[in-house]
Amino acid sequence: MQLRRGILGATLALTLASTLGAGAQEPEPTVATPADETEPAAVVPDTDPAAVVPDTDPTAVVPDTDPTAAVPATEPVEAPDPASEELIDGIAAQVGSEIVLISDVRNLSGPMELRVRQAGGTDLDVAQLRADALERLIERALVQQVIRRSELEATAIEVDTAIGAIASENNLSIAELVATVEAEGLPFEVYRDRIRGEIEQSKVVNGMVASRVTVEESEILEIYNEKYEDQPTGGVEVHLAHLLVPFSAEGPAARRAACADAKRAHSLLTSGETLDLVADELPEQARAADLGWIHEAALASWMADEVRELPIGGATRVIETEFGCNVLQLVERRTFTKREFDDVKNELYDELFAVRMQEEYVEFMEKLRKQTYIERKGFFADAARLGSENNAAATAPGP
Repeated sequence: MQLRRGILGATLALTLASTLGAGAQEPEPTVATPADETEPAAVVPDTDPAAVVPDTDPTAVVPDTDPTAAVPATEPVEAPDPASEELIDGIAAQVGSEIVLISDVRNLSGPMELRVRQAGGTDLDVAQLRADALERLIERALVQQVIRRSELEATAIEVDTAIGAIASENNLSIAELVATVEAEGLPFEVYRDRIRGEIEQSKVVNGMVASRVTVEESEILEIYNEKYEDQPTGGVEVHLAHLLVPFSAEGPAARRAACADAKRAHSLLTSGETLDLVADELPEQARAADLGWIHEAALASWMADEVRELPIGGATRVIETEFGCNVLQLVERRTFTKREFDDVKNELYDELFAVRMQEEYVEFMEKLRKQTYIERKGFFADAARLGSENNAAATAPGP
């Protein structure tokens, strides 16, 4: 059973994209290594200091041994093969006083790695995925440091309120919500931690980023004149929802993996799932958006033919474009009527605010990166080149 998690409305819609996705797993307990080492720490088996060693009785009679008796042969003990020992963990990056573990990176990138491998992806494709995942984890660590410094931690009451809202939205009691979460293999305490993280990140974004964004009515009016100056006098307009699975890397394997996810989304949509729930089942970088009302004459060429014959609620086939694999859903269709300024003022405000928010967020994160010591270790030393080029566009909060 999928749970609706958008319980904080527009606030959480603007949270950082680095929040753990539906497919990512919570990092498992790992062996920490010193911050200045690049190699994973060796694993030494623990001994139990409390183990009971049987006492020997000094008065006990020790039987004589026959020096001529044959000594049983013993099998030679082979030395362990270092190459066969399993890598437990290591440090991927140091962010200020914190470290990001290799296991954290693999837990985040693992579900997508599997899909890329199944689609014939190369080692370079996987390296790109891990580099992108590391950049998101570095961003998350930076934000967590801001949360601690600014004392923006979520309280137990805030977490309980959010979870109560999730249960209510899904028509569940708290006990039923707990059972549902744990039936999906996720311990409820881990689920609570994820909700806590979303609340804290929303506090940072809304308190330190959104507060810097201003939108004047004169700017809205200017956009209205540009957008609606040449309004049609009639015709039909459509209300569309859009699902995009962007390519995670260059090359045909990444394109096949993205379109495979989009096909799965198409199947879920046509079976009656809502777009937001479908997006929850896809990789973290997948994006679902309400495109609002668009006149048929204004549709992009790759949209127009696909949408024209769709029934209400219907979904297009998977459409591959230069920026990813797409599915459109027709929400409504109606006869076009001219829009006056007051009819669309709030809508235009939201659109402009979202654009300004993205710009401010990117600037905010760049400032944090410059102010914080960040060192990527070993293989991940190339992550700055492989992952950060597209990181800002991939992780900035969307509209």
